[in-house]
Amino acid sequence: MASWNCIRGLGAAYGTAKSGIGIAGVGQYRPDLVMKSLIPVVMSGIIAVYALVIAVLIAGDMEPPPAKHYSLFTGFMHLASGLSVGLAGLAAGYAIGIVGDMGVRAYMQQSRIFVGMVLILIFGEVLGLYGLIVGLLLNSKS
Repeated sequence: MASWNCIRGLGAAYGTAKSGIGIAGVGQYRPDLVMKSLIPVVMSGIIAVYALVIAVLIAGDMEPPPAKHYSLFTGFMHLASGLSVGLAGLAAGYAIGIVGDMGVRAYMQQSRIFVGMVLILIFGEVLGLYGLIVGLLLNSKS
């Protein structure tokens, strides 16, 4: 369970770091835009919450061996749900990081780019949400 949580965490960390670098660059020239430019960092943090949700659900299904029989099918379903959430989170984190970095830098130059940047960030976040939905469906079948 910890391995796919790490995958999701890598995506969130990459998105936060990449967007944070862009915000730090913008803050040197236009400090007034820093607070509005924090949207990609917040969206990257939300990705990590998806892993927490599926981890709590999977951990709730597990009990010590004498109390409950944990079948091979259940184990593979939990693995598949964790991997779907983790890999989708990795992809979403990369997308949010790259779009956030370039979008914030472009927003410094031209303020009209902000709405487009937020829309693209939302589509990147939806990638992670799709993984969570698939993970929840797989977890419910176990």
